[in-house]
Amino acid sequence: MAALYRKYRPQDFEEVVGQEAVVRTLRNAIAHDQVRQAYLFAGPRGTGKTSLARILAKALNCEQGPTATPDKTCNSCLTIANGTSLDVVEMDAASQRGIDDVREIRDHVVLQPVEGRFKVYILDEAHQLTDAAFNALLKLIEEPPPHLVFIFCTTDLAKMLPTVRSRCQTFLFARPRLAELTKLLRSVADAEELEAPDAALSLIARSARGSFRDAVSTLDQLASATDGHVTVQAVLQLLGAVEEEALFRLCDLIVDRDTAGLLAFVEELADQGQDLARLVTDLLEHLRHLLLVQHMGEVPESLPVTPETRERLRSQANQLAEAEVLRLIDLLHVAVDDVRQGGDPRLPLELALVKVTRPGADLSRESTAYRLEQLESRLRGEPQRPSPESRPAEPDAETASAPPSEGDEGPPLELGEIQAAWKQTILPAVSERSIPTYSVLTEARPVALESGLLVLEFPAAASFHRGLAEEPKNANVLAGVLHEVTGRKLALAFEVGEGPPEEAEAEDEPATEEEIISLMKTTFDAREIGKEGD
Repeated sequence: MAALYRKYRPQDFEEVVGQEAVVRTLRNAIAHDQVRQAYLFAGPRGTGKTSLARILAKALNCEQGPTATPDKTCNSCLTIANGTSLDVVEMDAASQRGIDDVREIRDHVVLQPVEGRFKVYILDEAHQLTDAAFNALLKLIEEPPPHLVFIFCTTDLAKMLPTVRSRCQTFLFARPRLAELTKLLRSVADAEELEAPDAALSLIARSARGSFRDAVSTLDQLASATDGHVTVQAVLQLLGAVEEEALFRLCDLIVDRDTAGLLAFVEELADQGQDLARLVTDLLEHLRHLLLVQHMGEVPESLPVTPETRERLRSQANQLAEAEVLRLIDLLHVAVDDVRQGGDPRLPLELALVKVTRPGADLSRESTAYRLEQLESRLRGEPQRPSPESRPAEPDAETASAPPSEGDEGPPLELGEIQAAWKQTILPAVSERSIPTYSVLTEARPVALESGLLVLEFPAAASFHRGLAEEPKNANVLAGVLHEVTGRKLALAFEVGEGPPEEAEAEDEPATEEEIISLMKTTFDAREIGKEGD
């Protein structure tokens, strides 16, 4: 018995799904006698390139044709469908890729078709032909006999020689939309009398990632495994996929900052046999959807989601902060790298969830800078930090030392804030960008900030370092880091002082002891461990 993907392969132009532009062009070319001698079908695997090449061969050699509606019953159509036609030669360029194979084609193309009007050569995975083989074909493609048609199929258009592409009419095959894949699976399931709910078929379609063949093959495997009763749970077990509800629940727990609930839920999924590596990749895909919704203001039509999921995506995108989505995506890439190296993704996944829900547990520079801004904003009585999209672009070489524009938004920046972050955040960030610049600036300290001009003072014995700091390459690195940490474009000035950098530290008006303790607890996840005399 034939596999389902072969049994339900499209047999004429009417049955092709998801490639309307390609089908319309080919049908018009046949109807107006404008068939070309060489075609190039390019697109992802499983999108119907070889099937459409066979349909084109049928249309050209059908007893009723050339016709855009081959009858599928004549001997020519039947032999082409069965792969036994002497006039249609299919070659796998992955295994028949050398110049000797091409020479064999050149020796046979002079022969007239046995039964039909055209001799059609279909070369699958054509990008794997050697350069010598392609060059041997060039003249034949450019000036072929009138009865010869070449159809090249490839999944990697960039590897096709430009000289070959220029001689072919190129068609780009698009991945089908989720609705089109689900509709195809429903028609196959009904024809095979399979019991399969729409949710199960939608999950199969989503896992196929735009491949008709993969989708139908998965349904075929499930039909055998479940004796014709396909369920959502069976699909999840076979694919190792994560149910959409689990992804939404994970993000809801992140919104609630429920660290314990997140770790317990990961434990629950692991106990159920869930592939945690697949959980990481599916969660990344879900976060990508949320990111698109947040920045586009709507759910893009291109997303492979059901109508029910669209509303939930829109709602959750409004609840989860953009900064948290970006931070979690960055952290989950660590888990992806561990999986690629053969490691267990569980610990990186749990660490990512903890760092996002409990910023105090994350000691990285990015997290520290974020929390410092939150703390400073609260001390000034502000509700929250400025959003990333309201911040100016990083200064370039021409603007690094120029004063900021008068229209800069946001609260005024205090010298004490820069001094507090200088050694803890700013200098480590400079070292990540340029070690030489870092070594120069270790001698400096911020001493004044007025009208967007930050003055850095070097000790008298470090005048040489001051001269190096003024060089554009070093000043630009520091200006970029200051903008990253503070969200402000600051002009820079360098001076030589009398004393060492440790002297004369400037201080702001301090907040009350109660305010500082409260803010340290909420922002840095701190707790009091004892007082003097206890």
